[in-house]
Amino acid sequence: MTAGNARVKETRKLSRRSERSERRLFLADGPNAVQGALTVAGCVVEVFATRDATEQYAELADAAPRWTVVDDRALASLSDSVSPAGVVGVCRFLDRPLREVVPPVDEARASRRRLLAICADVRDPGNAGTVIRCADAAGAEGLVLAGHSVDAYNPKTVRASVGSLFHLPVALEPDPVAAVRAAQAAGLVVLAADGAGEVDLDEADELLAQPTAWLFGNEAWGLPAELAGLADHRVRIPIHGRAESLNLSTAAALCLYASARIQRRRLS
Repeated sequence: MTAGNARVKETRKLSRRSERSERRLFLADGPNAVQGALTVAGCVVEVFATRDATEQYAELADAAPRWTVVDDRALASLSDSVSPAGVVGVCRFLDRPLREVVPPVDEARASRRRLLAICADVRDPGNAGTVIRCADAAGAEGLVLAGHSVDAYNPKTVRASVGSLFHLPVALEPDPVAAVRAAQAAGLVVLAADGAGEVDLDEADELLAQPTAWLFGNEAWGLPAELAGLADHRVRIPIHGRAESLNLSTAAALCLYASARIQRRRLS
């Protein structure tokens, strides 16, 4: 199948956010992403792959509901990677309603929610994907992309999550305030990651031991004062050297792992 094939052309349109939203389909680029997608029942619609990749990833080909061999040019037209790995999956949207990711406290399963991440107006797809990956690695039970955050299904976001988008329940909530209120209603203590916070992360063990939702803001301007003010506490990461600040995904990793460390120690 070549780049001029009608099905390839139609699939290529999924590189546009409007097309993804309308069809509720997105592209998973690379074997790791496709492998992750195949672990979710009904997620994968079709996989396009080169002949070489078909031989290399025979197990993926056997597991896929539909595997279509295309030439190198056709595959490159579906991938935004500089060096395509030869495999691109067409997948159904995975996001869940906010109520499922952050269930009300009166529901029995809410008691299992001990760690959540809320990203408000995160615009960089690489950062968003990395935070999803960090939240998954730290054992968080869910993540909310709130406000005017980047599309969870942006190819760079999907790739940066390295498969974690398929492991971690994700909600898309247009209103960051609603996300914070939902976390509080679920019995979670909301901690805003804020360089000017009144609590030092190194001295926050008692706070971190509680069921927690971390609130992260935009890469450039952080959290708006009114949104940070809704949090139960504002927590700063200590800077011991001369760096002005930390990258969003780095800060998120430190905060989420600090919570995971304390919570697992208390539960063991």
